[in-house]
Amino acid sequence: MGHAEKGLDLASRVAAQFSDSANLKRDAAAQLSVPIARAIALMAGCLRDGGKILACGNGGSAADAQHFAAELVNRFERERPPLAAIALSTDSSALTSIANDFGFEQVFEKQLRALGRKGDVLLAISTSGRSRNVLAAMRAAASLGMRCVVLTGRGGGDMAASLAPGDVHVCVPHASVARVQEVHLLTLHCLCDGIDYELFGAKA
Repeated sequence: MGHAEKGLDLASRVAAQFSDSANLKRDAAAQLSVPIARAIALMAGCLRDGGKILACGNGGSAADAQHFAAELVNRFERERPPLAAIALSTDSSALTSIANDFGFEQVFEKQLRALGRKGDVLLAISTSGRSRNVLAAMRAAASLGMRCVVLTGRGGGDMAASLAPGDVHVCVPHASVARVQEVHLLTLHCLCDGIDYELFGAKA
């Protein structure tokens, strides 16, 4: 295959990725809009009452947790007061000391028990729904009187089975990690937009 043909083949692969992602987002909108709206109401109520949102995940989901927390603490698409959010994947000293002394499964749970309070919300992100350290954080949140907003894919795995009353589950109906993460990012932007709308009204 010559360079021109290979270039066309790669361009077709790229176009197929865009098409797959767009189709999933369009198809998932009807299924996910209601749980995302419930998550917005839960998070906005928490922040309005002086609570905070703690977010966790591994790998790309850790990046999503940090992205979400940054957009609440700083801003999303408007100037407004900072909102209380913490990503539990950012403190390398806490992460490594907990993992070294107690095991990686507790890296989020111990931070949550130190920082979380009744009325706070945990944002728990896992494409597979099987991340043991995120599951441990969900159990800790329930014991503290916190609610969870859970983002998963692939049917939700063990995290779907661990939901407590009042928790919100946003499960992307797809098996591909890449596709699930893409919808998770859109979901996070919907949460940020909805929280700003609930707390500060329509954008001027």
